[in-house]
Amino acid sequence: MASTLLVLLAPFLLGYLLGSIPFGLLLTKAAGLGDIRKVGSGNIGATNVLRTGRKGLAAATLLLDALKGVVAVLIADQIGQLAAVGAAAGAVIGHMFPVWLSFKGGKGVATTLGIMWGLSWPVGAVACAAWLVVAALFRYSSLAALLAVVVAAIAAWFLTDPRAATLLTLLVPLVWVRHHENISRLLNGTETKIGQRAKPAT
Repeated sequence: MASTLLVLLAPFLLGYLLGSIPFGLLLTKAAGLGDIRKVGSGNIGATNVLRTGRKGLAAATLLLDALKGVVAVLIADQIGQLAAVGAAAGAVIGHMFPVWLSFKGGKGVATTLGIMWGLSWPVGAVACAAWLVVAALFRYSSLAALLAVVVAAIAAWFLTDPRAATLLTLLVPLVWVRHHENISRLLNGTETKIGQRAKPAT
């Protein structure tokens, strides 16, 4: 039991440190756009960065937030699958609750997609395909993300290791809880669509 915890703890901490790097905040500040937390939803993720009108920065944020999940998993996977699962969990938790930002981070979608690709590329491909289809049909990034993680978690039970599938299943309610405001806006019809600028956060 102690050895199992050790195999999980060290990779988890590695994943947490990588996941807690706030690329959305760093990139927008470097571009002279100020604090992304004062724009739109106040979130540090790619969707909110897109609301600045800077598509390149939004794409870079999405890619880097996903890559930190991939990198954490691939590094830990050198130890074994269990370590990879620990690092994956750490990366998502780190993105959502980064110590550098008083534990107020993003909603974890891009990083969750990243760990999916790291743990099992077929699962990652299923998640991205589901996101693209829903986004194309409804133009809501949040709705696409919410449904994509559910579809991917189900697919994981058929396409990857049970331990990885368990983690991805457990992350679904966490991602949904982080999107509680989006869910409310979707239900009352006030959610911002993809590409639509939002007013500064108040």
